[in-house]
Amino acid sequence: MTELLQRTRVQLIVFNLGPHEFAVPIEQVWRVESLAEQTPTRVPRAPAFLEGVANVRGQVVPMVDLKKRLGFSAAERPPKSRLLVVEMEGQRVGLIVDGVSDIMWVATSRIEPPPPMVAQISGVFVQGVAKEEGDRLLIILDLREALTPGERQELKAMETPAAKRKGRSDQARQES
Repeated sequence: MTELLQRTRVQLIVFNLGPHEFAVPIEQVWRVESLAEQTPTRVPRAPAFLEGVANVRGQVVPMVDLKKRLGFSAAERPPKSRLLVVEMEGQRVGLIVDGVSDIMWVATSRIEPPPPMVAQISGVFVQGVAKEEGDRLLIILDLREALTPGERQELKAMETPAAKRKGRSDQARQES
């Protein structure tokens, strides 16, 4: 939360999970991709929220159904579903959402910390609540923290040897 409030305003990507609206600071998102262009390959013995892996711009990316991960009922995906690709501990992860509805600037004076009860339930990844026009509230999430450390380790362990080699060769090129 303090990271958000160090500026006078923050740019947010607003997305939907069913009828609910959430937001994420734009700098947390590497890419927004159409889900229609991604075909996940199922991974044996994966957690229920992991839809599989997909090739996103040449990188093997785990695809996490954010509705399932957050405990919302899973329904058929709308045609405008999107994949928000974020980086978690050096690994890119695609988070499936029902749609991206807006990219907007919000004054940090309109952002409040989550109520204590919400903060206790949701842990560290609810960063704040933005109060918009009328009664509209946007829950601002830190998508880098949407998975527990154990879940992030599980995803890392699923990385294929080829993906690990590619990651090391990409890193070596960047360092030289």
